[in-house]
Amino acid sequence: MDKTINQKAWFLVLPVFLVVAFSAVLPLMTVVNYSMQDTFGNNQFFWNGVGWFKELLDPSTDLGGRFLASLGRNLFFSAVILAIEVPLGIIVALSMPREGWSVAACLVILALPLLIPWNVVGTIWQIFGRPDIGLLGYVLNHLGLNYNYVSNEVDAWVTVIVMDVWHWTSLVALLCYAGLKSIPDAYYQAAQIDGASRWAVFKAIQLPKMNRVLLIAVLLRFMDSFMIYTEPFVVTGGGPGNSTTFVSIELVKIALGQFDLGKAAALSLVYNLIILIVCWVFYTVMVNAGSERPAKEGAA
Repeated sequence: MDKTINQKAWFLVLPVFLVVAFSAVLPLMTVVNYSMQDTFGNNQFFWNGVGWFKELLDPSTDLGGRFLASLGRNLFFSAVILAIEVPLGIIVALSMPREGWSVAACLVILALPLLIPWNVVGTIWQIFGRPDIGLLGYVLNHLGLNYNYVSNEVDAWVTVIVMDVWHWTSLVALLCYAGLKSIPDAYYQAAQIDGASRWAVFKAIQLPKMNRVLLIAVLLRFMDSFMIYTEPFVVTGGGPGNSTTFVSIELVKIALGQFDLGKAAALSLVYNLIILIVCWVFYTVMVNAGSERPAKEGAA
């Protein structure tokens, strides 16, 4: 008996395609169009081809130098954030209780920083770190550290990094905790019978079972940290100088400060492409690493 194929089901998802086309594809095509043109105001555009992209990727030009410098700051910031937040989130998740009323209390406390809007987080740390009225700035200067994130590049970087760690480590911890809760008790009972140490349990049971949630955590934190804008802009404004000017802040300066739509469109496309490529590399490497481990264990 032949099976009847009904293609009318595509009409059910047609509204979704229309919404995506309106909210994503059309704006993307507009940005691509702007990246190929130049404007001198009055809504008059002139064809420029790939000129902005050549200038963007040329370190000798002003646009290329600013872009590559801000890209280096972004990569360094994301690397530091991942190196701190992922291990710290795992440690926090391992330290959390597994049952009782304290579980709910810990989850609520961890979720509190995630509920605060980004601009409010920046405002909190902007006031908190001020050397005149901020508690952190006052205490550090009272201890003789001469802390001032407005005029010192190192202090500005430390402030932005600590702020992000305070804001987003909870996300990694909650994801890792969810992975730990999914491990059956039989694994721990078998490890206890074998006399496995705490490190052996973590290495052989907990870490492999968390690899999927760690993949999600790394991808989310990389994308968020690489696209960060609001918090450092509120706290430091990209300064002192350009020391904390990331690509997102540079993009806003070009688009809104200078109103160079062609340059800003080209930069935004390259920026988006870099994020997609790095996320794909992260995903491929971590998925392959997770699939090779069971194969090796089976061979052993």
